[in-house]
Amino acid sequence: MGDDAAVLAPFAGEALISTDVAVLGVHLAPDLFPLEDLGYKAVASAVSDLAAMGGRPRAAVVAVAAPPGTDLEELHRGIADAAAMTNCPIVGGDLTQAQQVSVAVTVMGETPGKGSVLRSGARPGDTIFVTGPLGRSAAGLRRRREGAPLDDPLVVAHRRPWPRLLEGLAARHAGVNAMMDLSDGLGIDFHRLADASHVGFVLTHLPIADGCTEYEAIGGGEDYELVMTTAEPDRLLEMFDRRGLRMPIAIGLVVKDPSIRTLRNDPMPRSGWQHEL
Repeated sequence: MGDDAAVLAPFAGEALISTDVAVLGVHLAPDLFPLEDLGYKAVASAVSDLAAMGGRPRAAVVAVAAPPGTDLEELHRGIADAAAMTNCPIVGGDLTQAQQVSVAVTVMGETPGKGSVLRSGARPGDTIFVTGPLGRSAAGLRRRREGAPLDDPLVVAHRRPWPRLLEGLAARHAGVNAMMDLSDGLGIDFHRLADASHVGFVLTHLPIADGCTEYEAIGGGEDYELVMTTAEPDRLLEMFDRRGLRMPIAIGLVVKDPSIRTLRNDPMPRSGWQHEL
């Protein structure tokens, strides 16, 4: 901190770079959550992009835009919490005035050894896994609107998401063919993976977290669980077991025909967060 640019040692393997922007009132309701949660979510969502590639974080830079009078100390506490919990040091950034609060985070990471896992590698016959039950973040927002306290477990899942870094590394080391994080919802994100891989899918199981609805599990978004495909499901399960991680859940199969995209024999809707201007 303090120089015109950060100086980093050489990266191991491939270098990863990703950027996310979190805006108060869009990505966090200011009447329901403290400002520090915006800072936390901005960093956590950016780091999750590295987890989705099977990478590990090296550093991040953060740019904050805010109106005069904004409690920047509170915002920075959330940023620092996420940086510490994900082992992703903040090595620089910028601050400027704006009409609303926004936090732009650029993360840098690396994938030592074999290359990064892409969305485009899914193959017909692959088994599809997710790293955990879905819907907790959307259910947490619903419960907060209904009056649940900030320490309610589902509310915490919304305000303090956890990037699946260890799971992403384990999946890469187990040789998965494709992977991404579920930031916008399974109902749209897995269509994106299938589009990139030019395949279809048959989902036979939807893991819904306790206290969540099916709609929240499909299209709620911000779960940040990982979805992955592999031709060696036993190898994947063995790797997770060996590393003491929660076992991933098989939810279906990849098929060759891109027009076949079903959930429990019904067409799978493109349901989830749409990025629009």
